[in-house]
Amino acid sequence: MESSGLIVTADGLIITLIDSVPEGWENFVFLGGEKIKAKVLQRKENLALLKIEKTNLSPANFANFEKIELGERVFLTGVIFNKDIPQKIVNQGIVKTISEENLKTNMFDETALRGSSLFDIEGQLVGLNTVDKYGRVSAISIKQIRDFLQF
Repeated sequence: MESSGLIVTADGLIITLIDSVPEGWENFVFLGGEKIKAKVLQRKENLALLKIEKTNLSPANFANFEKIELGERVFLTGVIFNKDIPQKIVNQGIVKTISEENLKTNMFDETALRGSSLFDIEGQLVGLNTVDKYGRVSAISIKQIRDFLQF
């Protein structure tokens, strides 16, 4: 299954959506054009924590959930594969609704961008994107991600 994830520690911890890593399947991530085997460490609710054997990675900076505002400009960033060639994608929109569980945006995009990152104008992570079958983009909030990671 094609989706994205997010590096959360320099020593190879990655977070993604739970349905991106079905049980019993071999899991791989593509990082800088390299295919790396990933081990699933934890699954809970709608998130999964992966580990890859790689160090000196650049983790995301987490935003402060309490500072996210309605109408705030946000940016979706991700990668999709077109005929096995990675293409970087960026989209922008605003936060329409906020809850501790998720953020809804006014954006629409490709479903392959599920698990991609949602950043604020300062480049800080505010959520992990979900994209429904109609292309509507919402995000699991940084609060829920922090609770899952115990950060």
